[in-house]
Amino acid sequence: MQCPTCKNNGSKVIDSRPSDDGKSIRRRRECEQCGTRFTTFERTEQSAILVVKKNGNREEFSREKLLRGIRRACEKRPIPAEVQESVVSQVERQIRDDGKSEVDSTEIGKYVMDQLAHIDDVAYIRFASVYREFKDIGVFMEEMKAFEEKKK
Repeated sequence: MQCPTCKNNGSKVIDSRPSDDGKSIRRRRECEQCGTRFTTFERTEQSAILVVKKNGNREEFSREKLLRGIRRACEKRPIPAEVQESVVSQVERQIRDDGKSEVDSTEIGKYVMDQLAHIDDVAYIRFASVYREFKDIGVFMEEMKAFEEKKK
């Protein structure tokens, strides 16, 4: 592992611990040349998931892109970053549990909306407005009514 300070490739492991609910290993390392201590994470490499967009294009699933969309929906709301990241992890876990190598973007949107419905009403509506592409106020109001019924 390359030292972030001196770029030497020699380091020794000082401590190892499970991390991220056992899905990765956190290793504390020390550079053999300069003595700098740093942390690395080791994860199993998972197969790529392809997202089928509405226009038929395919692109690789991106946690970062999904997190950006969720953060936009949660702007100026009292939702901690850890909760937002947890939504992304839960959505990715659902996709992987389905065992598919390809997933429709609409399915991802449904997973996110299911999570946001339990967290924050405003974030849910904001996300739905982009995901469902509301054309006018009537469609928006229909979604609001459906959401209220779902909450009951």
